[in-house]
Amino acid sequence: MASDTIRIPGIDTPLSRVALGTWAIGGWMWGGPDDDNGVRTIHAALDEGINLIDTAPVYGFGHSEEIVGRALAEKPNKAHVATKLGLHWVGEDEKNMKVFRDSRPARIRKEVEDSLRRLRVETIDLEQIHWPDDKTPIDESARELQKLHQEGKIRALGVSNFSPEQMDIFRDVAPLATIQPPLNLFERTIEKDILPYAEKHNAVVLAYGALCRGLLTGKMNRDTTFPKDDLRSNDPKFQKPNFEKYLAAVDEFEKLAEKRGKSVMAFAVRWVLDQGPVIALWGARKPGQVSGVKDVFGWSLTDEEKKAVDDILARHVPNPIDPTFMAPPARD
Repeated sequence: MASDTIRIPGIDTPLSRVALGTWAIGGWMWGGPDDDNGVRTIHAALDEGINLIDTAPVYGFGHSEEIVGRALAEKPNKAHVATKLGLHWVGEDEKNMKVFRDSRPARIRKEVEDSLRRLRVETIDLEQIHWPDDKTPIDESARELQKLHQEGKIRALGVSNFSPEQMDIFRDVAPLATIQPPLNLFERTIEKDILPYAEKHNAVVLAYGALCRGLLTGKMNRDTTFPKDDLRSNDPKFQKPNFEKYLAAVDEFEKLAEKRGKSVMAFAVRWVLDQGPVIALWGARKPGQVSGVKDVFGWSLTDEEKKAVDDILARHVPNPIDPTFMAPPARD
């Protein structure tokens, strides 16, 4: 059975294979922030044994990083922080904010300095390019990150939403410790290329969307709705008739999980961990939403259960929808 901790090159401490995802804590696209609950959620995650917190400047336009910094300042030396860069935003308020890709070296340096200040740290454990910027040569971005790494401001470097070809360009200039793509029971395209790439090049995968934006919590039904400022209101998975098909699959996943004495959340995240050198991001914005993380550890799916998962998907969701709706536009 695979270990339930993993090492990222450049970070000395073994890391829990479940990390807390804090996009929702930032508030933007998740119905607004709730700072005190955000801090309590991070503390609850630490109590569950999580020691890696994943955030990004664009999550609430700095707000998620500030909440992470506040929470960890109250419990120092309890966790490592992964953040991101390469997304720029302009606008007067969140409702009218325009986000676009920008990984120019000057932008990278500014974002690192801003993240250090918000997170209240001297060194960022893991810094990742959030999305590839097709208007900036990848080697230029990687070279600037490598400089910041050598200056001691970053311990490890990673990328998110990059193709193998783009990662090759990055690796020619700087060490690539992690790769962050979407991966869950419904969003599995990385099985074809990214997972084999990670294993070949000794990179750790940080799988975002492990609970598919709440779909795999078992707490939704066909009458569940989402406000306009919730990103799921624009996700085709959560629209009829797709929503009913996905929920039918979740119902069957839940039955599989019950046979193991597990929640469907624990079952879904364990499936993610069983795919390779993976850390699953468990997104939450309330303390109760991290309850049960410990149930993910200490077991693995059997071959029969993995086959049952594939059979369920083939019957209910034979043509799964990729999360491409979340991709930000290029710079003008």
